[in-house]
Amino acid sequence: MKLKWIDSQDIAERLYAQYPEQDPLEVRFTSLHDMVCRLPEFDDDPRLSNEAKLEAIQMAWLEEYQDVDDRD
Repeated sequence: MKLKWIDSQDIAERLYAQYPEQDPLEVRFTSLHDMVCRLPEFDDDPRLSNEAKLEAIQMAWLEEYQDVDDRD
């Protein structure tokens, strides 16, 4: 499955799988942009990113991070 910037939930799940110990709120948007672009499934123009898309990814990732933390 090829991921685009609008696939915030799918991107978040992959980021959580790759960085399970990383608190998403501690990741700057510039770093988040790089992390997303490095995902093997990511196939979109890096220039199409914006603050709203990155924030949506970050919040979806935070939900993944908190959900797993709540289960422990």
